[in-house]
This record gives sequence, structure tokens and C-alpha cells, in this order.
Amino acid sequence: MISKILVAVDGSSAAGKAVEYAVGLAKQTGATVTFLSVIDMSAFTVQSVPDVVAPTHLTEPIEDYLKQAAEAHIEEAVKLCSKNNVRSKKAVRSGHPVEEIIKEADASKADLIIMGSHGKSAVRAAILGSVTYGVIHKETKVPVLIVRRG
Repeated sequence: MISKILVAVDGSSAAGKAVEYAVGLAKQTGATVTFLSVIDMSAFTVQSVPDVVAPTHLTEPIEDYLKQAAEAHIEEAVKLCSKNNVRSKKAVRSGHPVEEIIKEADASKADLIIMGSHGKSAVRAAILGSVTYGVIHKETKVPVLIVRRG
């Protein structure tokens, strides 16, 4: 029985389809949905942009900006849950996305992980570091459902 669903949210159209699917499934099963967004700071070497250099005078740390964006993506998903009378939780983490998704699945005792996919080939995913590819090939006992963007 599915009672806890974890959905990885990143603001992409593929993740949006995964959210819609998860909410529909949760409505049918009575499951609680946890929305997780992971801020991958490994892609950034600069933690903040000095206001002297930035043309828009951005002085807040990049991580704060990314956290606000992640929370906004999750909030849209939570609204969809509210419209459909589905219980939801939200989490924002910093770290390596694959590792954080698996940690959250274990910590929340998720019965199912739902993720969106852009439909890259296995070769492109391995070279580009697809998060979905990483999660399905990591050692986790939690089933993973992939929702294609198209």
C-alpha cells in the first residue's frame, strides 16, 4: 500500500508532470505527498556576488536566492494538493540531489519516489549527470516511478 510519496521538484516541466501524477495518485490512495527540492551548490564556485560587480546589485548569497526559488516551486505543488484535498509536506535541502533524494526517502519512510524525466538517453544521462538516472541506479529499496515530460 502506498501511504507516503516523495516527489522531487525542480521547477522543470518534467517535474510539474510528476507533481500532477503524484497528486492524482495520492488522491486515489489517501497518501501523503512530500515535495523535496535540492539545491545543488556544487555547480557554483562563487557563494555570493558583490554588489560592486553585479549589474543588478545582487548582494544576497546565491544559496538564499536558490532556496527562495525552490520554496516557490514547492509552494505551487502544495497549492495543487490543497485543491485536491491531499495532505502534503515540504522540504528544501542543499547537497548532491541524488544523495539528498535517497536520504529523504529513507528518513520519511516513503513508499514511492516520483520523479520527472526529460527523456535523455542513458549515455547522455550518464555524461550529463541526470538526477533521475542517478536515483534509479543507486541502492535504494524504495520504488521509483518516472513520469516522462512528453
